[in-house]
Amino acid sequence: MASSGLAYPDRFYAAAAYAGFGAGGATSSSAVSRFQNDVALLLYGLYQQATVGPCNVPKPRAWSPVEQSKWTSWHGLGSMPSAEAMRLFVKILEEEDPGWYSRVPEFNPEPVVDIEMHKPKEDPKVIPASANGISIPEPKTISENGSSVETQDKVVILEGLSAVSVHEEWTPLSVSGQRPKPRYEHGATVVQDKMYIFGGNHNGRYLSDLQALDLKSLTWSKIDAKLQAGSTDSSKSAQVSSCAGHSLISWGNKFFSVAGHTKDPSENITVKEFDPHTCTWSIVKTYGKPPVSRGGQSVTLVGTTLVLFGGEDAKRCLLNDLHILDLETMTWDDVDAIGTPPSPRSDHAAACHADRYLLIFGGGSHATCFDDLHVLDLQTMEWSRPKQQGLTPGPRAGHAGATVGENWYIVGGGNNKSGVSETLVLNMSTLTWSVLSTVEGRVPLASEGMTLVHSNYNGDDYLISFGGYNGRYSNEAFALKLTLKSDLQSKTKEHASDSTSRVLEPEVELSHDGKIREIAMDSADSDLVISCSKKDDASELLVALKAEKEELEAALNREQLQTIQIKEEIVEAEARNAELTKELQTVRGQLAAEQSRCFKLEVDVAELRQKLQSMDALEREVELLRRQKAASEQAALEAKQRQSSSGMWGWLVGTPPDKSES
Repeated sequence: MASSGLAYPDRFYAAAAYAGFGAGGATSSSAVSRFQNDVALLLYGLYQQATVGPCNVPKPRAWSPVEQSKWTSWHGLGSMPSAEAMRLFVKILEEEDPGWYSRVPEFNPEPVVDIEMHKPKEDPKVIPASANGISIPEPKTISENGSSVETQDKVVILEGLSAVSVHEEWTPLSVSGQRPKPRYEHGATVVQDKMYIFGGNHNGRYLSDLQALDLKSLTWSKIDAKLQAGSTDSSKSAQVSSCAGHSLISWGNKFFSVAGHTKDPSENITVKEFDPHTCTWSIVKTYGKPPVSRGGQSVTLVGTTLVLFGGEDAKRCLLNDLHILDLETMTWDDVDAIGTPPSPRSDHAAACHADRYLLIFGGGSHATCFDDLHVLDLQTMEWSRPKQQGLTPGPRAGHAGATVGENWYIVGGGNNKSGVSETLVLNMSTLTWSVLSTVEGRVPLASEGMTLVHSNYNGDDYLISFGGYNGRYSNEAFALKLTLKSDLQSKTKEHASDSTSRVLEPEVELSHDGKIREIAMDSADSDLVISCSKKDDASELLVALKAEKEELEAALNREQLQTIQIKEEIVEAEARNAELTKELQTVRGQLAAEQSRCFKLEVDVAELRQKLQSMDALEREVELLRRQKAASEQAALEAKQRQSSSGMWGWLVGTPPDKSES
């Protein structure tokens, strides 16, 4: 890794020499054989842009396709600064050949000058400076004690995120070190100027590695993290289990990993804690009733609590339940909120405003992506669907969000057809949507399952994205430098004129339909004078603002009156409900008594049926006895008749009767 520590422009010259771009602008055959044609052409264009500048040479003749392709590649870069071209050159080389710097010998930089492409003459008195803050050394001659001495300007290099100087445009970060494996559905968070990446999904396999990007040096490093002894049944030091669809939340100098899909899912959610100081994971013991295991949920830090919503469980059932974890007592609380909650979903985005309102945007089911915005008042625990202003965002799922002040930034996601290319910003006080930037083509920023984090570096706010999937897994990092709040408000189309002439002081009220309103109050006269070029314009704006204030106050009074009426109706409805409840209980008691009486009657009927069956048997026995009696009487009668007949004939014949019979 001889050149891994080289600074720009030396790092660029080392990369150019390795790629086969020699002195004089000559391209060796190695530059063509080592890379594909499109990559070689792009490297050529960036090399020319970095060493020569913008393309000012005429287009070659059509019968020279090679030269025409080279000219097209160079000319297409437009007015890209030289330093940015250097960084992109190195970045593309690292993507194509990540270990190039380990095969480069110790490098002594020598400026390369292209003489074949007719570099335009430059004024030797002008010292060029790049647009992203990196100055390229130029030789300068000064006089010292009457003698001419050639010196070299000191190279001033802005390190880390400070190298990103363009505002509100996504810039690929030129990173060093071994990049993490491409992935999506991973977790990301920032702790002490380092962005940590944990887990994720690559080709259907869950990952368990922990990577860190140093935002000061833009260097990736893999962290050999172990699971703290006692966290598992095994006595050995084990690795943390792989997962995807989890949430990373910073808490002090540590961070939590909450929920997520795993190969062998547990019954309930697992909360893990990572300590960067000791590089160890530990399983957090929680109390209360933990939520069921899931992934694709949202976990939002609100004060000293984590608010968990939705997701998809291990059986692919979508959820819309709400749970709160108190980080001081590590106790779960199952929350039953009133109002209409968002439909069951996963892969949505969530944010907290003013430590009171939880915002849920987008997400998807198994067949549909959503574009709805829901707000939960964490004090009253009531869901609402507020009115929104500005543009109407399209449906999306798998997007990422990050909050900076009152602004909520939404990046990426998909809609079952393609990736979403615009970066949205929602002012959470006014609920106004606007587009911050738009990317073109199939780029990692238009991906699902990417992550977005916020970092304040050297006083500037940056958004940093990593990974994602849009048909191809990504491991690229992009950064966007944010402007001041006033500049951002001036970009809102619906309030372009108002945002530069007034200051909004939020007085949030929750109306009956759950709408969050912000009352625009008059700013000081001095602010109006500063924002207007003429005093007359300032007075007109003041009158307009006062009129708007009166209208808003009148609207607020109407809303409050309507709220009172609705509360009275609610009280009446509750009274009617109580009466109906009592009647229902009475009816239920009567029904229970009737059911008991019916049961007794059924028992009596069963007993009577048994008695009837017994009587039938007795009747048959009586009938049988009657028949037997009749038969015996008939037999006796016949015997008597025979006896009387035999006596008559014996008397006639002189036979004396039997003494025994007499």
